[in-house]
Amino acid sequence: MSLKNIKLKNSEGQELSAKLELPDNRKAHNYAIFAHCFTCNKNFKAVKNITHSLNESGFGVLLFDFTGLGQSEGDFSETNFTSNISDLESAAEFLEKEYEAPSLLIGHSLGGTAVIFAAHKIDSVKAVATVAAPSSPAHVKNLLKDDIDKIRKKGKTEVNIGGRPFNISEHFLDDIDSKNMKSVLKKLRKALIVLHSPQDSIVGIENAQELYEMAHHPKSFISLDGADHLLSNKKDSSYTGKVIAGWAERYLEIPEPETFTSKHQVAVSLGNEGFTSNIIAGKHRMTADEPEDVGGNDFGPSPYDFVSSGLGACTAMTLRMYANRKKWDLQKVVVHLDHKKDYPKDDSESEQKIDIITRNIEIKGDLDEAQRNRLLEIANKCPVHRTLQSKTVIESKLL
Repeated sequence: MSLKNIKLKNSEGQELSAKLELPDNRKAHNYAIFAHCFTCNKNFKAVKNITHSLNESGFGVLLFDFTGLGQSEGDFSETNFTSNISDLESAAEFLEKEYEAPSLLIGHSLGGTAVIFAAHKIDSVKAVATVAAPSSPAHVKNLLKDDIDKIRKKGKTEVNIGGRPFNISEHFLDDIDSKNMKSVLKKLRKALIVLHSPQDSIVGIENAQELYEMAHHPKSFISLDGADHLLSNKKDSSYTGKVIAGWAERYLEIPEPETFTSKHQVAVSLGNEGFTSNIIAGKHRMTADEPEDVGGNDFGPSPYDFVSSGLGACTAMTLRMYANRKKWDLQKVVVHLDHKKDYPKDDSESEQKIDIITRNIEIKGDLDEAQRNRLLEIANKCPVHRTLQSKTVIESKLL
């Protein structure tokens, strides 16, 4: 996962704190926006876990704090459900301008309700996922039921939600009362998946049923059996992200990965943009790249990283085979390698740098000093080590 911290402006010109999480080994094929739950923020563990699962499937995900929450500017008491929808629109505008318009919206709890309303206004969105979402914005009044009279009487009052104080205004109550989910879902012609736990004690499972019944096809429902409302168990939130990613692929445009074949032991394919290379080695597929500071995307190891990796793997395998043959108690081998170009230490007058690979071998097991020293000698005899230190002939021709 690659993280970029971002500041974006809401419709009032206030800064919203956001972060864009991207896949490690490829360009994002689609972009999603995640809307957190009421009074939560973008850094909740469940949000991170869902996002990481989406990253692994190739999605870029923008997470942000709604106005007045987390690290975003603004006064929370002056916000309402409508401003949340507006914040989602601002996030979509930012993505479209700086990266790519979002095709997927995901929302947790009241954030799930908000993404349904926002999806109706964001043309690029093709799929919507709700997690533990109420079927109406007014459901949030259940969290405020002991304070509603005071809010109505005073116009604004401090309430305790999840152990934290928040100022809630009367206009917030009026706003959620004015929102009609049924009319919005009636107009929404976008794929919808509803994920909900039957054991959710904050937003009951009947809300999922109501959302599903109000929505048009294509629509799906997934039971998050055993999960709590906040998906506090990592297995539940990671699973949720994987399900959303797999489901969304049916409704989004996802380019097919490059495929090519070769009759040779290894083949490498590179297109006309950047340095990201696709590798076939036997039946295995890998990615090579260059670091960002030299113009690459850093989607995979560099060519020299592969060289060092080959030496490290060969060293470990050679030591394992030797220890097995000798019946020595070699429990584990870790080979640490660094590559650089420098002048040879034994030739102070040299004007030409050479390749220097530093190899540090970590050996674990019930071995005496003589056995450990012998293993070091054997490491220097591994086949790749010998290849790197011998004269190698490379024959090239055009196909």
